[in-house]
Amino acid sequence: MATLFIADLHLDAGRPQIIELFEKYLASDEVRQADALYILGDLVEAWIGDDDDAELPARIAAATRAVRDAGVPVYFMVGNRDFLLGEAFATQAGMTLLDDGVVHDIQGCPTLLMHGDVLCTDDVAYQAVRRQVRTPEWAAQILSMSLQARRAFAAKAREDSKAHTGNTMESIMDVNAGAVIEAMHKADVRRLIHGHTHRPAVHSLELDGEAAERIVLGDWYEHGSVLRVDDGGHVELRGLATG
Repeated sequence: MATLFIADLHLDAGRPQIIELFEKYLASDEVRQADALYILGDLVEAWIGDDDDAELPARIAAATRAVRDAGVPVYFMVGNRDFLLGEAFATQAGMTLLDDGVVHDIQGCPTLLMHGDVLCTDDVAYQAVRRQVRTPEWAAQILSMSLQARRAFAAKAREDSKAHTGNTMESIMDVNAGAVIEAMHKADVRRLIHGHTHRPAVHSLELDGEAAERIVLGDWYEHGSVLRVDDGGHVELRGLATG
């Protein structure tokens, strides 16, 4: 048995092969026999509300609910692309919503789970936007718009995000080492798992003189990426091929 983690799938109708890979993986024996599946944010390229009547949300809900119906808990944490996803869709999809920064026991190891964007404190412009859009007032204003208007708004937001990424040094968009240590100290853990940066790796570090690790999940733009933690505590971070 194992616990599985994925993040940053950025599912979008324009990349049907990745949607199919997601559905295929969730239907696999590895997932259906797992202890739990965690999705740590940015499941889609843009989430415009739980009332979205497009095909993609329905396909996602069918895939995740089938996992839950197979007896495997599915946990979901919002990211910077899908923070408008709420309880209505989570219920439909059979997912349990998690707060960013929650600690779960993962195969006997207390583990801090995050999307990862709050750790990128050097990207001051991004953090300012994040604070603005995470307010209830902002969410209410966006969700009061028509679906057509929200789709147009999301498309513009994606273009703005690409422009910001293209004009910002990669080092600034990565996590801040001090922010990582602070978060792990506050949670009193020796393991952190997060996504967001699209830089899959297992990083060893020292925390209060003890060995610790930070595991970064990969994105699904070109292929899949999954973290598997087995019941012996062994960690495997691997890619999934399309086709």
